[in-house]
Amino acid sequence: MNAYSPIRLAGAALLALGLGLPNVAAQELHEFVDTSRLVSIGGSLTEIVFALGEEGKLVARDQTALYPEAVLALPDVGYMRQLAPEGVLSVSPSGLLVIEGSGPPEALEVLSHAGIEYQTVPESYSPEGVLVKIRAVGQALGAEEKADALAAETEQQFAELKARTDAVGTPKRVLFILSVEGGKIQASGTGTAADGIIALAGGVNAIDEYTGYKALTEEAIIDAAPDVILMMDRGGDHSASDADLKASPAIALTPAGKNGAFHRLEGAYLLGFGPRTAAAAGELFNLLYGAP
Repeated sequence: MNAYSPIRLAGAALLALGLGLPNVAAQELHEFVDTSRLVSIGGSLTEIVFALGEEGKLVARDQTALYPEAVLALPDVGYMRQLAPEGVLSVSPSGLLVIEGSGPPEALEVLSHAGIEYQTVPESYSPEGVLVKIRAVGQALGAEEKADALAAETEQQFAELKARTDAVGTPKRVLFILSVEGGKIQASGTGTAADGIIALAGGVNAIDEYTGYKALTEEAIIDAAPDVILMMDRGGDHSASDADLKASPAIALTPAGKNGAFHRLEGAYLLGFGPRTAAAAGELFNLLYGAP
């Protein structure tokens, strides 16, 4: 197959209506001809494969696939945005299941013309986007009934979460910090997984002047006036301790800095937008507003 396979989301309109979400245009979808040796690119897709009990069809994963722990036993073909065709093809896949946004484009072009069946799953940071992925993976693997069951369970979790967030009076302003390096704070604007999870948890992104991730000036941090600062729970040079955050003059002047309202959740759990997303958003809700 020499083109990106289109994807049809059967029932997406009904799911969208159930959650009060905007509908998406349906596209055609099909099952892989050979599901015996699949490579999944995208941690959320791989997590869905495991949640469906279809992990026996996988022969490799990319570096963003970290859950469940059993996934780490699979060969790693590289980071989803820095793929090398030879690494992916070295495991002799029968099909490639790739999340939208993977790359680089030239690598995807080689893979899409490699004579191996190739399908792309759309990405969006919303409850509907998660349900779309579950059904898409189920269809691609020939596990539609399992996907229907998982989608129904996940939809119910999102509905329960929405009931909680609808009761919020004054939403908390949340600043998501991706990294702190050399004193520079890289933070999320709109259109990101962080922006999506903040909204799901009943919060408001404190930064709405740009899309994606950018370095903030001290003035921008002060003007954003976040009630809460949210980060991924990770180590390394890009992490920052609570003491580091409090030492920032700009952060110290924000409500979050004054109250020490700094929260961290594991990255793949917080930003993955897979089967655990409703749980992650619920946990973040508890951090923002207190557990019920």
